[in-house]
Amino acid sequence: MVAVIMLWLFFNVHLPPADQLQEQLEGYGWVSWLVFIGLYAVVALTPIPVTIMAVAGGLIFGVVLGSLFSVIGVLIGSWGAYWLARALGTDAVRTVLGKYSEKIEARLDGAGFEAVCTLRLVPGIPYWPVNYGSGAFGITQRDFLGASVIAVIPGQVSLVALGAFVADPTFFHGTVVVLSWIVVLVMTVWAYKRWKAARQ
Repeated sequence: MVAVIMLWLFFNVHLPPADQLQEQLEGYGWVSWLVFIGLYAVVALTPIPVTIMAVAGGLIFGVVLGSLFSVIGVLIGSWGAYWLARALGTDAVRTVLGKYSEKIEARLDGAGFEAVCTLRLVPGIPYWPVNYGSGAFGITQRDFLGASVIAVIPGQVSLVALGAFVADPTFFHGTVVVLSWIVVLVMTVWAYKRWKAARQ
C-alpha cells in the first residue's frame, strides 16, 4: 500500500515552477517562512524532488534565510522519513525503494555515517531513498542526523544561492553559487574517501 502511494505521489504530484511557488508562498505574508518549512518537510518525505523547494527558498527569502529555512525543512522531512521507514520495516521499504533498493542497501552496509554523507552529496541520488534506506537498513539515528546535517548544508546553500542569483544576479550571489558548488565537490571527494576507508 505504501509503495503504491509513493508511486502515485511521484507520478501525479508536481510542484509548480519556482516563480509560481514564490507567488503562492508570498501570499501567506509574514508566516510564509513557516509554510515554506512545513511544505519542504512534506516534500522531503516523498519521492518528489526537493530541488524546486531549495531554489524557491532563494527566490523568496534570499541566500541567508532561504538556506536556513531550506536546511530546517529538508532535515525535518528526512528525519520523518527515517522514522517512517523504521515503522514500515525492511521488506516494505525495499518495495518502496524499488530500483534504488539494492544500491542503497549495499552502500549503507558497514559504514553508516560515512555512507549517508556520501550518498547525500553524490549528484544524481535523491534524498528520499537515503532517508528511507537509512531507517530500514540499520543506520543509527545519531549517524543519520549527524551525516545529514553535515552533508545537507552545502547542497542546500548551492541550490538556494542559485535561486537567489536568478532573482537578483549580483556578484555576491554568483560568488556564493560558485563557492558552494566547490564545497560540495570537495566534500563529496572527502566523504567518498572516508566511506571507502570505513568499508575496508
